[in-house]
Amino acid sequence: MIQAVLFDLDNTLLGNDMDAFMPHYFALLSEYARPIMEKERFLRELMVCTQAMMESGDTAVSNRDKFWQMFLARNGHNGMDAAALELFFDKFYRTQFWQLQGATQQRSEAVQLVQACQEMGLQVVVATNPLFPRPAVEARLAWAGLPVGTYAFDLVTSYENMHSAKPHLSYYQEILHAIACPPEAALMVGDDWQMDILPAATLNMFTYWLPPDGAATPPDPTSVTTYGSLASLLGLVQSGWLAQPAVN
Repeated sequence: MIQAVLFDLDNTLLGNDMDAFMPHYFALLSEYARPIMEKERFLRELMVCTQAMMESGDTAVSNRDKFWQMFLARNGHNGMDAAALELFFDKFYRTQFWQLQGATQQRSEAVQLVQACQEMGLQVVVATNPLFPRPAVEARLAWAGLPVGTYAFDLVTSYENMHSAKPHLSYYQEILHAIACPPEAALMVGDDWQMDILPAATLNMFTYWLPPDGAATPPDPTSVTTYGSLASLLGLVQSGWLAQPAVN
């Protein structure tokens, strides 16, 4: 029986094509960062440090600390201070990041799904790749119609509270440990086969795949419990699918 549902965020709970979103994000952030660093250099440093954060296997260090340790190791000779830099960029996420909302689309089924799962007493986790600070994750949840002040999620992953990133198994293991849920009692819902479905299936979690083009078939049918649209998943949940002894 399912005890917890883990939802990816971008292109799952929120319509957000990251290939289209990220150029707008990089342009906005690099312009904001001009007082401390030339735009092209800042973008290069951002990409290098984010990649290092994604690839790190050190689960003793938070993603936040990995990023800033790398950033300061590469740029600290310019007199930069981690605390001051975090405050500087925190202001961006709280005041300017919201300009990107127009690049995203709300999905009504996502709100209904979260409501249905919470009404069933299930644990609900926002399992987004934890590469953004918490304010950026909360903003995207608000754009999805799921503000954290209204929906009491059991866990929302961000770079502050996680110690690895997708598709590392340790990312999913940390979530399951935090909510005290065995993998065989958890369902992962996501659109990215490599980031969401394969690692969750490897841990023996149930999986629901949202094909990005809406019509694709699973690359490996043995790695997914089932697949389809958000509307189809909502219908399954409302019909009691998650309460069955086995989901298949």
